[in-house]
Amino acid sequence: MRGVRWTDDGIEVAEVPEPSGEGLVLRVAAASICGTDLHFLRHAVPRHVLGHEFAGWVGDVPYAVEPTVFCGLCDQCRSGSTQRCPNNRINIGINRDGGLADRVLVPDYGLVPLPDGLSVDDASLVEPTSVAWHGVRRAGLAPGERVAVVGGGTIGLLAVAAARHLGHDAAIEARHPHQRVAAEQLDATTPDGEYDVVIDAAGTESALACCGELVRPGGRVVLLGVSTGTVPVPATATLVKEITWIGSLGRCRHHGIRESDEAAALLAAHPEIAPALITHRFPLDDAAEAFRVAGDKSSGALKVVLVP
Repeated sequence: MRGVRWTDDGIEVAEVPEPSGEGLVLRVAAASICGTDLHFLRHAVPRHVLGHEFAGWVGDVPYAVEPTVFCGLCDQCRSGSTQRCPNNRINIGINRDGGLADRVLVPDYGLVPLPDGLSVDDASLVEPTSVAWHGVRRAGLAPGERVAVVGGGTIGLLAVAAARHLGHDAAIEARHPHQRVAAEQLDATTPDGEYDVVIDAAGTESALACCGELVRPGGRVVLLGVSTGTVPVPATATLVKEITWIGSLGRCRHHGIRESDEAAALLAAHPEIAPALITHRFPLDDAAEAFRVAGDKSSGALKVVLVP
């Protein structure tokens, strides 16, 4: 079968072994390229099959996939914080073979049934939506609070969608014209004034400085953007405004509810999200071109999907 790998010669579609082991084999319908994938290509040479945002079929039943592999036994897992599991820090497509392939092995607890209204062709969005949903939930929004997002990529736009779904006004600071077009399709506004909650979806020093400017005194900033190394926070704004900084990573289960299921329901309830975010689709054999487009901001790409 085929699988997408990053080699010394770049992205290639290679013949890879059929998935085997404990779990279920999912026939992939759609897999999307994440900014994390692009980051890995700049800083590492992974030899496994890429792809942690994907959906497909087990038999004739369509599913999205929650790619986190966890032990289920530790205190964090038992509390529902499976993303914090210290015993099994594995993500499908990051440190084991992923979904940019014809087929992929997944744990049965990672299957996310698709609600009516969400096509399997669009369901690779469930994974990033669950990440954004987790970040918005971590903010602990109260009725009437205003939300701003800094960073107009997929996660930032999905954070806007999550906040709007919960009934909050949401603004977004987006750098590129195509990001602003998508934001308008999701009913986001341009930041004006100060906000109760500001969500960083960029992970850069300039983004955190912008968060410090936008958040009101006593407000919260959610760190949703992934950065490497140390990124300084605006110390003066933090002290003067008494800002609370909140970390957010992945997704969890709360009160017996899986955030991946909530993310799938959000996408089904708002059919405008998928066409606003999925800007390109390529066949799997054109993976090299798909990655080139995904990494080129001038291409107008937001979410690039590959179809086996």
